[in-house]
Amino acid sequence: MSDHESGVDLLEKQHHQIRLLLSHVSDAPDATTRQEQFDRLRELLAVHETAEELVIRPVTRKEVPNGEGIADARMGEENKAKQVLAKLEKLGADDPQFAALFGQFRADVEEHAQHEEAEEFPELRAHTDGETLATVADRIRKAESAAPTHPHPSAKSTTANVVLGPFAAIVDRVRDAVKSVT
Repeated sequence: MSDHESGVDLLEKQHHQIRLLLSHVSDAPDATTRQEQFDRLRELLAVHETAEELVIRPVTRKEVPNGEGIADARMGEENKAKQVLAKLEKLGADDPQFAALFGQFRADVEEHAQHEEAEEFPELRAHTDGETLATVADRIRKAESAAPTHPHPSAKSTTANVVLGPFAAIVDRVRDAVKSVT
């Protein structure tokens, strides 16, 4: 990634990765592969959404006309997604309920990304200078490096993510490390 990539460009690239992983989960030939792809998707979504909530939403609120409304709508979608993602994780890819719930989840995630790309990101580009957007990209990367790797539905606001995020991230990364050796 270039040093001058905007935060919006970075998030749009991640949206592309998320869409690919959504397809990989849906198209997996067996439960083991589906679970592996889901785990990759779950981790990417967890860090991506945390970074959006910590970095992008405050900029939207401050810089964009009607930014409060836009940010609140996206936060609502993200909070719903966290709950479903946590339920999918608990079910596991071999559960008979997984496919139907994942199908709706996929549609909701794709709709959320479309809302960001059509309603929020163009407004950020229009009302935020390039230097700020480049700084946002750096902040997103830093937030993602310390973000939880599992959904935490109780963190429903930017403030909750700031307070709970570091503790949740430590627990998640230890859980991931233990799982990788068992």
